[in-house]
Amino acid sequence: MGCFECCIKCLGGVPYASLVATILCFSGVALFCGCGHVALAGTISILEQSFSTNVTDHALLSEVIKLMQYVIYGIASFFFLYGIILLAEGFYTTSAVKELHGEFKTTICGRCISGMFVFLTYVLGVAWLGVFGFSAVPVFMFYNIWSTCEVIRSLPGNMTTSADQICVDIRQYGIIPWNAVPGKACGSALADMCNTPEFYLSYHLFIVACAGAGATVIALLIYMMATTYNYAVLKFKSREDCCTKF
Repeated sequence: MGCFECCIKCLGGVPYASLVATILCFSGVALFCGCGHVALAGTISILEQSFSTNVTDHALLSEVIKLMQYVIYGIASFFFLYGIILLAEGFYTTSAVKELHGEFKTTICGRCISGMFVFLTYVLGVAWLGVFGFSAVPVFMFYNIWSTCEVIRSLPGNMTTSADQICVDIRQYGIIPWNAVPGKACGSALADMCNTPEFYLSYHLFIVACAGAGATVIALLIYMMATTYNYAVLKFKSREDCCTKF
């Protein structure tokens, strides 16, 4: 076998679907975790400056956000390890399916491990659909605030409606209690808040984090298809091998 044929044979054993899914998964999780962590910190700063001057009013929310930031660290570490494992499993199953190492070889334990990865990937895929939906909530909230600021900026001078009558009450979203002071921002104060670096950065970081969660969902869908196909082929080939022996 020449060098060209050897390279073609090696390239035939590369799990391209798992490779693409791994790159997409790493990118999506990195965007979600990195941008989400910074955006949550910016959200606390915005609340303290414009909506809740009393620390006790948003103490619970601050603790929840800190907990979510620690969870983000765990998610990033888990998916880094899980992506590498799935990629290695893809190389193993693809090599077995393509019979790159001579005689087809697989064991019951290997098929059980492949089946476990299929089940776990399906569970993670469903869970990340929920994460993707949850990550869209802050984007919706920040978009509503930004839209209200745009309305204030575009008010003509001859309008009877004063800019101070246009407000955003963050208490209606349930993230701070109704007795929080001031609880809402109106008019020029609201417009000034939208011009702060914290608001601008947090808004766009939440959008990027939501996009990262969506990319992770797509990566897990690709993983689902790849692991399911590889497991099905391994099971079929093992039965075929057993029938050949008999």
